[in-house]
Amino acid sequence: MAKLLIIDDDPKIRLFLSDILEGWGHICSQAGTAEQGLKLSASIDFDVILLDLDLPDKNGLQILPDLIKAPSNPEIIIITGAGDISGAKLAFKYGAWDYIQKPFTIDEVFLPITRALEYRSEKKGPSIPVALNRQEIVGESNAIQSCLDEVARATSSNASVLVTGETGTGKELFARAIHINSNRANGSFVAVDCGAIPETLAEESFFGHEKGAFTGADTKRDGVIKQAEGGTLFLDEIDDLPLNVQKSLLRALQEKTIRPLGGKEISIDFRIVAATNRDLVKLVEENNFREDLLFRIRGIEIKLPPLRKRGEDTKEITLKKIPQICSQNGTGVKGISPEFLDVLTAHRWPGNVRELINVLEFACAAAGADPTLHPKHLPPEYRAALLNIDSNLNIAETLLKAEVIGSDENFPKLSQHRAKAEKIYFEQLIKKVRGNREEACKIAGISQARLYGILKKYNLSLFNPF
Repeated sequence: MAKLLIIDDDPKIRLFLSDILEGWGHICSQAGTAEQGLKLSASIDFDVILLDLDLPDKNGLQILPDLIKAPSNPEIIIITGAGDISGAKLAFKYGAWDYIQKPFTIDEVFLPITRALEYRSEKKGPSIPVALNRQEIVGESNAIQSCLDEVARATSSNASVLVTGETGTGKELFARAIHINSNRANGSFVAVDCGAIPETLAEESFFGHEKGAFTGADTKRDGVIKQAEGGTLFLDEIDDLPLNVQKSLLRALQEKTIRPLGGKEISIDFRIVAATNRDLVKLVEENNFREDLLFRIRGIEIKLPPLRKRGEDTKEITLKKIPQICSQNGTGVKGISPEFLDVLTAHRWPGNVRELINVLEFACAAAGADPTLHPKHLPPEYRAALLNIDSNLNIAETLLKAEVIGSDENFPKLSQHRAKAEKIYFEQLIKKVRGNREEACKIAGISQARLYGILKKYNLSLFNPF
């Protein structure tokens, strides 16, 4: 028995699908709008969600990322009209499982749903290690836990792994975690910055050369693939590889052999973990990356979230890194004021974890002998981020002061005053985030469940700002 959600504005389609699914013994829920679908997915652990792209309040593609990141990480099957195939293709890019085209038969519905449920059953198998060595990966947010689940899955196979994410999200850290938790942990972890290799030296850098292979080759030299034999080869910014090297690398992956310059073909056992902050599918369309190589390196894909979408992880990283930085600098352990943490959590961190660590190092240096870190130890531009929150609070405070001062006999009770302040605050917050649930939770410093509780309390909606 599985739990499925149908998000479609057509009640006939919802009823048709619901009858089919419940006839197969599953539990089925329905939503007629994107907003209803998001609320249900946040409160119920669905296995599969059937998502129509043409919804009255939003396009299905707009809510697809949020549905995929729901607590149960459901598989998404797109429901498309005859003219929406391009939308279905785009949905695959974001992680959708499959699509069903209208009008559809029972047989056309059965196969994708069955395959999706079989896949989820396999994922719940005993393949995840009991204790994952996280290295320096810090955080307990749902977003990062989902990535760690993928790391655990990757450690139980030798499939190539593609790690994607913005600059500074920790791609190499995750690559090292895959290596050290795998059966290749006793082998070498060889990290290569593909953008730092000159094109003229790329072939020789990857495949090595024999003595005398060219003028100046006085000794034999192993390439990075040979150095990673029995271990893991990490290719950072793989999108920077020249096309001719991509072709040679593809052959090495397919045949498990390499040919050093001036030498014979030799067998090689290595695993690739690649990383990029660019859209490789788009590069393929532009003929700047080989499609066949993309298929080879994307056996498993781990999409790292930006720090701004990791909730309380900013605080956790700060609390862990400050003692380490102080120890390295020999300054002794420093305290951390609540205001210091408030400023950090208000910032959006375009440079992600790497930027945060750089700022923490700056703050520790600026603090000198001061025993506690305060906002004044941060660069001025980071302190200004807190003003966004203060402005919303000031609006509420100004309006409520006017109401209280103007009251005579009917002076408001404290509970009434607080409730009105809270409502005004969240009205202003909704306008600011423009429907972005994660950003609303981050700015307000509350959980998703708490946010929805408050919105329901005051009859507010993220998707209908006034």
